[in-house]
Amino acid sequence: MTKHETAITADAKVPTIEITREFDATPERVFRAHVDPELYAEWVGPRSSKIQITRWDVRTGGEWAFGDDEYRFFGSFHEVRPNERIVWTFTYEGEPDGVFLETLTFEPIEGGRTRLRVLSVSQDFETRDGMLASGMDVGVIEGYEKLDELLLSQEEA
Repeated sequence: MTKHETAITADAKVPTIEITREFDATPERVFRAHVDPELYAEWVGPRSSKIQITRWDVRTGGEWAFGDDEYRFFGSFHEVRPNERIVWTFTYEGEPDGVFLETLTFEPIEGGRTRLRVLSVSQDFETRDGMLASGMDVGVIEGYEKLDELLLSQEEA
């Protein structure tokens, strides 16, 4: 399995976080891992977390919620375009005013692979910088490593 780097960047001029990561699987498979609640719970978050999905209505206008013993998150699906794009709000329960609007784009790339781009927009730099300082990078990087492993295990099955 190829080890892919996860790029996490913060724009100096607007309160955004951009995450870019490649996967050795088609957009259809990477998208499915984002919308199937059983698959999503397997890979999202750091290795130390056991995620439980409490709401998962994947459709434009649907809502979602998940978390572990320490952290809980919730939001709504603004747009779900199969195998191409998800737009959702993302809120940490401990900071309910710190809502992010996230756009996930599943780009096909050569060799049946996918480039996932996540653009998170917050209301201000303080909220964005708080998210960056929270250790979210560990959850993102380890989560995508777990997603690599999940996609590989599905391929081998």
